[in-house]
Amino acid sequence: MTRSEVLFVGGRSGVGKSTAAEALHDLLVAGDVRHVVIEGDALDLAHPAPHVEHPEAHLAERNLATMWSRYRELGHHRLIFTNTVAVLEQNALARAMGDDPVVTAVLLRAGDEATADRLRRRSGGRLPEAQMAHSARTAGRLDTAARDDVTRVDTDDLTPEDVARRLAVLTGWLLPQQGVDDADPSTADG
Repeated sequence: MTRSEVLFVGGRSGVGKSTAAEALHDLLVAGDVRHVVIEGDALDLAHPAPHVEHPEAHLAERNLATMWSRYRELGHHRLIFTNTVAVLEQNALARAMGDDPVVTAVLLRAGDEATADRLRRRSGGRLPEAQMAHSARTAGRLDTAARDDVTRVDTDDLTPEDVARRLAVLTGWLLPQQGVDDADPSTADG
């Protein structure tokens, strides 16, 4: 069986993780590259938050293990996993996948102005101030705590398709003739 490969995409709320994953999905579909996209935030989305009320349960990791094993049974070996703190939890998440995956970890970054614009669009025009404040605090924490081997990509002036092309180059999942020849991974900070 082919060894798993995973792209962990982390970043503050409003940075464009889900949008970039969708754009990467579209690129990979166009290149006929088998892959799976899992929105990690949904693996333990409940109230009260399981990771707060029952941290010992490791619910997100257990749910990922179950989902990934089912996809592996179907022949998949590439995973795009988005979650705010995925780049901080990459070791535990990779272990949960159960098959020693090749890991690429990317921290998407954006300034407050770009993030506020994106959050406004997402919420129908109003800026949720508490969410913006939380996003700003999280951005600082992620940038400081992420390991040196995590590639940082500033997204302020990039389209989702630009970000997707950079992610495709970083993973090596698409060849230049498959639509990524104009992406330059050297423009990512890392």
